Amino acid sequence: MAKKLLLLDVDCGVDDAQAMMMALAAPNVQILGITCVHGNTKIENVCKNVLRVLEVCQKTKIPVFRGAGTSLLGNQLTAGNYHGEDGLGDAPDPKAPGLEQLQAEYAVNALIRIATEHAGQISLVATGPLTNVALAFKMDPTFPSKLKHLYIMGGNTESRGNVAVCSEFNFAVDPEAAYIVLNHFACPTYIATWEYCLRYALPWKFFTEWVNQCTGKACFMKKISAHTEKFIKGKEGSKEMYFGPGFVSCDSFAMAAAIDESVVTEYIQHGVSVELQGSLTRGMMVMDTLDLLKNQNKAFIMTKCDIEKFKQLMVSALK
Repeated sequence: MAKKLLLLDVDCGVDDAQAMMMALAAPNVQILGITCVHGNTKIENVCKNVLRVLEVCQKTKIPVFRGAGTSLLGNQLTAGNYHGEDGLGDAPDPKAPGLEQLQAEYAVNALIRIATEHAGQISLVATGPLTNVALAFKMDPTFPSKLKHLYIMGGNTESRGNVAVCSEFNFAVDPEAAYIVLNHFACPTYIATWEYCLRYALPWKFFTEWVNQCTGKACFMKKISAHTEKFIKGKEGSKEMYFGPGFVSCDSFAMAAAIDESVVTEYIQHGVSVELQGSLTRGMMVMDTLDLLKNQNKAFIMTKCDIEKFKQLMVSALK
């Protein structure tokens, strides 16, 4: 059976690392490239983190490309202390590969080139702000038509925010980019929203067993996840942010759907957009249940998950 061809666009924090390791371990997947975008941490750290994950997984031949370091409007918002200052739990490795391992080609150019070389065959999984993806469309309006699928972790359906009153982090960091992608991409688009991820939070007991598998990958994950675990448990129930009752690997939900479509057992399909103006709602995903926007492309919004299949993919990622 032919392998699924994936392109990954990431802002490599801890959950991006988890999602990447899930894809790297999947026998039915071939990753053709990884593009880096600002988000969980500054772009230099994102690039270093991706290279570090690839080294742990012994997949250093996969090309990595540096992309946008700010939003389309030039803003630079990071996830603060959630993933640590460096994006991987402030657990540095002095032997980690350096930025000289990056490809010289700019990430947006690489997205367009690779999609053109494999037109109609490649799925793009975007787990960070959509700046690179939007820029690819602006540079080449035919870019979306060359993708087989687009999988996004981002947005919300119930006005529940995690960095602002009504907006999820990836969309809040670059609302204009999210607006461009949701309104102009005609390829089948699948979205793992913030609420979907929270709905399928995993018990902390699962997390403890997961990171204590006797493998090098599990040891790495335990090390980089310690900061986030402590941060989440300290914030549960607070007024500042609601993370849910367990372990939530947001980016892994979008990746799992790209690896095995049967992981998602139910979708709703609607036109979607992004609010750009409201002082309280900027960055909020708008779900057009009345079809008033008349969007030709209706996104598939994930609503139900086969959590046992998802767990299996998570476990396999660290074997």
